[in-house]
Order: sequence, then structure tokens, then C-alpha cells
Amino acid sequence: MPYTPHTKDDVQKMCTQIGIKDETELFDSIPNELRAKSFDIPEGLSEFEVFENFKELSNQNDTSKVSFLGGGYYDHIIPTAVDALSGRSEFYTAYTPYQAEASQGTLQALYEYQTMICNLTGMEATNASMYDGGTALAEAALMAVRIGRGKRKKIIVDSGVNPIYIKILKTYLAYHDLEVIVLHVKSDGSDKETLLGMIDETVAGYAFQNPNFFGSIEDYSEIIEALHNVKALAIMSSYPIALGILKSAGEVDADIYCGDGQSLGMYLGFGGPSFGILACKEKYIRNLPGRIVGITDDREGKRAYVLTLQAREQHIRRDKATSNICSNQNLMALRATIFLSLLGKEGFEKLALQNYNKSEYLKKELSKVDGIKIYNQNPTFNEFVIELNISATEFIDKMEEKGFFAGLKLEKLFEGFENRVLVSTTEKRTKKQIDNFVTCVKEIV
Repeated sequence: MPYTPHTKDDVQKMCTQIGIKDETELFDSIPNELRAKSFDIPEGLSEFEVFENFKELSNQNDTSKVSFLGGGYYDHIIPTAVDALSGRSEFYTAYTPYQAEASQGTLQALYEYQTMICNLTGMEATNASMYDGGTALAEAALMAVRIGRGKRKKIIVDSGVNPIYIKILKTYLAYHDLEVIVLHVKSDGSDKETLLGMIDETVAGYAFQNPNFFGSIEDYSEIIEALHNVKALAIMSSYPIALGILKSAGEVDADIYCGDGQSLGMYLGFGGPSFGILACKEKYIRNLPGRIVGITDDREGKRAYVLTLQAREQHIRRDKATSNICSNQNLMALRATIFLSLLGKEGFEKLALQNYNKSEYLKKELSKVDGIKIYNQNPTFNEFVIELNISATEFIDKMEEKGFFAGLKLEKLFEGFENRVLVSTTEKRTKKQIDNFVTCVKEIV
């Protein structure tokens, strides 16, 4: 039905009908000290005025500058077909479809998404998406604890995991009888010697990110082997685009994969909307939270898609559910499916190589600049940390004046990083933009 807001006369008639003077009496049960004194809400606007208001607000966003920002969210080319197809009315809805009314088209799209994610990550099973990369990591940690039958009480987190993800993980696990151990921050790789000494039968899982938050690539094979020797699980998080050229979670023998899908066809939007990826080895599928779409035959022998293994709170009684996640990011997962379909296997590899090669070119040019030091000791993918002879704040501000969002200040995330900046490149950055960036850096430092 159309949206028809109530007039003041309508409201008064309803209040009279139920025997109250005005709508504020509906809240008499709330103590006065807990009530808001005023909501300070302006009078309503016409449709035209609302659009003008939003246009004015949106103009406050500065989109004119060339972005070298990274740190978990990336500026990629999105083919026009992604918008055109995902915006069709069959798909474009805020409603979450449940089993009884879910169309076969929606279910098939999610089934294809699952297939592509398994191919990309090298895992044998995945769900129909999570909320974002941080919640996917937290759910992966809970999976590891459940698989350890609750007897293992430690989750070790590598220092290179996205600090936002670590905060989400700690929040998720705050009221569980678990110990979350976060290793000391290092941009040049994990402290393997310390880590190997910590791995024992009390550890449920170890979460690492490759490439890590600082862009560094590392070999985790020795750590994964040590984990498996004591029947602990390896949880790998990654930037999905990097899987175009780096070993997948399956190839390194990780048990659970998690990541954020923003780079697979989603625009930058102040951190969202996005979706989370969560995949695992087949033997752990019954501990995988959320929705999983399966394929079967109906009673007439026709192919049919169904929601299956929904180990969530709406279908399973309370503590028997694997998670309280009650939805998935349908539309975002669909966009990723279209994006991956358009690129194909070879296109995806080329995309990853462009990210890598352009970053290497930028890194090489910046390493020649007096006053700049490349902080990473290990190889990197499409981002790296630069150490400056001036404060990061001064550097970022001056580069913004020259038309660049020069990178992510790390001082707000890590102690002792006042003069360090995380710089990122994607396939969207041209050689001319990169060269101009380097020229401006030389003028500042």
C-alpha cells in the first residue's frame, strides 16, 4: 500500500478513540528521568525539499581527489553490468527471503555465489554470505571453539589482522569463557618463534591475515602444520582480490577462510554496504553459521534449489544454534556473483596482477625519495607502509591540498606509528596519477 502519513486530525481521532489526550500518554509507564526532553525534530518537508536537502548533504563529500586509501576498503573498477543486473526489480529489494517464498532465481544466484567463493578460496563449503569481514572472522573463531568441543579456550590472533576485525572479535567473545590473545604488532611478518611456543592443546584456533593489514605477504605453512599437530584450526582472512595470484586458503591447508567482499563489486560507502565471506573444509560444514543453499531434485525430477543446513536461531532452539546471525547480504552477494562472472578466472588473475604491479611501481619510486622509508620487510600485494621524516598528519594534510587522499594514518590504530602511513593502489590508479603522487611527495618530505 502507498505510504500515507497520518495528519494531526488522524492522530487526534485515534487518541480520542483509545481514551487519551495525546500520544505522549502512551509513554506514561516510562519514568520522567528516562524520557527525552525534546527530539528537536524540524517540521516535515516536501519530496522536492527532501531531495534538495540530501543533495546539499552529499555535496559535503569530497570525491574530487585521487585516492590511495586502503586498509580494508578499496577503490576498484566496477563494470556497469553489475549495477544494471543487480538493480533489476527481481533482485533489488530490502526484504530477506525465507524458504517458503524464496524464488528459485534468488536461490540459484546464491548457489552460484557459493560455487564461486569455493573456487576462489579453495574451500569445500561456504554459506550464502555474512554481514562483513569482521563478523565473519568472529564467527570463524566461534566455529573453531565449537569444533574443539568447548574444551579449548584460547584464540590466538596475529598482529597483522585488521584492527577493526580484532575489536569485533573481542566484542563477540567478551562474554564467552575464552581467552583472546593478540600478538604484538609487527608490519614485517609474524613473530613465528613466539607463536610456535604458544601453540598447544589449549588453543582452539589461530587467526591470521594474508596479505596482512600492512600489506605484507608471508608463508604460514610452518605455523599451520604446528596447529594441525595439536588439532587446532588455522583461520585465514584475506583481501579477496589477492587470491588471484596468491595461494588460496585451501592450498595452504587452512581450515576456515573469512574475508570482506567489498572489493568484489561494491562501491566505497563510508565502510559499507559490504558482505562477509565465510568458508571451510567440508567436514566442518555443520558448524558453519548462516544460510547454505543446496541443490536437489523435486518429486517430478526437476532441479530445485533449497535453503539447507540453516543452523541459526530462528530454526534451532537457542543454544543449539551455531550462531544468532539471522540473515545474509543477499544483494551484495549477488553483485559479487555478477562481478566474478564478468571477470572470469583469467580476468580475475589479471586484475590481481594489475594491483600488484602498480603497487610495486609506486613502492619502487617512493623508495628513491629522500625522507621516505618503506617499512615492510616482506613482499607486499597492493599496499605498504611508508615511514616519513614528518608527522603523518602533516603529510596527509599537505597531500590533500595537492589533490590526493594519500593514505591511512596508522597513529590512530597503533601506538608508535605517528609518522607512518599505509598507502594503497588498485587497478584504477593510472601511471600518470602515480607519478604525480610521487612528485608531490618529493615536494613535501
